[in-house]
Amino acid sequence: MFDVVRRLTMLQNDPAAAVAPSADLVLWSRLGSSYSPTQLRDAIDEQALLELHGLIRAPEDLALYRAEMAEWPGRPPLQDWQEGVREWVDTNNGCRLDILARLRADGPLAARELPDTCVIPWRSSGWTNNRNVTKMIGFLVQRGEVAAAGRRGADRLWDLADRIYPDEVVPYDEALRIRDERRLRALGIARAPGVGEPAVVDGVKGRWRVDPEALDRAFTGRVALLSPLDRLVYDRKRMTELFEYDYQLEMFKPAAKRRWGYWALPILYQDRLVGKLDATADRRAGVFRVDAIHQDVPFTKAMTAAVQHEIKDLASWLRLDLALMA
Repeated sequence: MFDVVRRLTMLQNDPAAAVAPSADLVLWSRLGSSYSPTQLRDAIDEQALLELHGLIRAPEDLALYRAEMAEWPGRPPLQDWQEGVREWVDTNNGCRLDILARLRADGPLAARELPDTCVIPWRSSGWTNNRNVTKMIGFLVQRGEVAAAGRRGADRLWDLADRIYPDEVVPYDEALRIRDERRLRALGIARAPGVGEPAVVDGVKGRWRVDPEALDRAFTGRVALLSPLDRLVYDRKRMTELFEYDYQLEMFKPAAKRRWGYWALPILYQDRLVGKLDATADRRAGVFRVDAIHQDVPFTKAMTAAVQHEIKDLASWLRLDLALMA
């Protein structure tokens, strides 16, 4: 598991679980049924893996972000929104200090256990209006003063970053270069100026870069059911350009306007994205319900058998009975 996280550089810790949480699906797709979600939960709780901005990373990688945190809210010239958030934090510096003092004395703590002593409330046109502690914690994470520290039940816990992050700090420009190199290594090929080797993708305009270590690596394809937030497909523009694959996450669309389903899983076969699996884990009923297998290309008998085998494996891993809709 740890090698997978390091290779991918991050897992998106999204709570949506129509099938399973995205981070768990990403690990299952790489490791198979030997992977247990408790492994990831335990690693986060024990801080063997760390979370930053909703992304799970190896602890040593945090050294690549600390210099950027120290320059919060960014390098000049700042945009208007950056000036605005800095002004709000400065105005409410007393609240910031109160939160840090409470964490220093009693952390880790949930957000609801932290004091709201803001003199100017956070204003927005959305759901964050007046959520002063939540917004302040978010900015303190960006500043490198507070860090996620696992969970207590449903509550996310927070603590002083100095208790959680490694002491090492990689200088700003060097850190950006290393992050770009690691991202390219995780993707294999991407638009990543300044790192890797130049590459040309037949039929696709623009400048591409390729990880030189991938050039001589043997490729062995297989079938995989992917999380919609898997790194392979998360960059929808790159996905469309390289794979000519039409996909959108439709969970926020009205049901009548969905083409593929609430949380459709992209289907990878060999080196192509070939379809989508519309399925739901109905834990109350104890079934993994498959509503549709959308074929972007006609499936051969071998493709059909391989996809069905993977679906059965997923149902087994979820510990649910497989229910195929007629």
